Amino acid sequence: MPDAPTLTADVASRFAGIALDHVTREYPNKLDHVLNGPADVLGPRALHPVFFGSFDWHSCVHGYWMLARLLREFPAMAEAARIRALFDTRLTAANVAGEVAYLAQPSRAGFERPYGWAWLLMLAGELARHESPDGRRWRGALAPLADAFVQRFRGFLPKATYPVRVGTHFNTAFAFTLVLDYAAAAGDAALADLVREKASAWYGDDADCQAWEPGGDDFLSPALIEAECMRGVMPAAGYVAWLDRFLPRLAERRPATLFRPAHVSDRSDGKIAHLDGLNLSRAWCWRSIARALPAGDPRAPIARDAADLHLAAGLAHVAGDYMGEHWLASFAVLALGA
Repeated sequence: MPDAPTLTADVASRFAGIALDHVTREYPNKLDHVLNGPADVLGPRALHPVFFGSFDWHSCVHGYWMLARLLREFPAMAEAARIRALFDTRLTAANVAGEVAYLAQPSRAGFERPYGWAWLLMLAGELARHESPDGRRWRGALAPLADAFVQRFRGFLPKATYPVRVGTHFNTAFAFTLVLDYAAAAGDAALADLVREKASAWYGDDADCQAWEPGGDDFLSPALIEAECMRGVMPAAGYVAWLDRFLPRLAERRPATLFRPAHVSDRSDGKIAHLDGLNLSRAWCWRSIARALPAGDPRAPIARDAADLHLAAGLAHVAGDYMGEHWLASFAVLALGA
């Protein structure tokens, strides 16, 4: 059996090149923007001095996250100088202050909640792992924006009565997964405790997941991303017991839909193209599940096989049409790095 794909220097270079071509591409652009008055009729670059590219704000943020991660793991890549120049130019105190000021305007409390919030923290957590002077400078510049989103999570989660289980941006289990990664990198134990408490309350008693998916525009598996979230919430033994209840027929490859890659009929349609992301995010989740199972567990090779199948389906389409190209590589990095 061939080795499973991994994040290699060649792959990193290719993905970095893709991201560098779109994180400062201002148009086309899909804004998440509330107009408080005529003065708010502005273009993306005026509204968002850092994250104005990549078709939408959150995709630009996770494009920066991917570039930061690839730079840390492959500092000698040919694209490293371009990444550093980009960060030096865009991740400045003045530009970040513009992003913070945008959040402070009326009617913007729900801007990018929770997906963009979580990805911004994921970027901040990645920069916290950079031990170079450059990395510390970039992290310091971004800190006010990260702090703003930490405060938004702290204000929102206590009043959030129910989880959101869809397969798109509003999924709370996905956001929790990224926030826990940030909290670990930044040493924010209080935020991690808040997330774990809420995740346990929302998902701890879930059992016998039926997995009515995929939806027509999913890029997340509501079932598998919940399993990935709980892997980060619970201790190892407790997690395996929870997984036994949540997916009790995993060893039988059921629910069968979780083991079949999604079909993508039109990659020029931005919503349908989400399904390529579903294949990549499922691969990430399946790899994580396999890694969490105890040695000798017969479900581990089943999970790895499912991951390989989904990864092959998704990796072939990371580039080609801008509707997928502006974001899919980030999800490929999640999967390859799992």
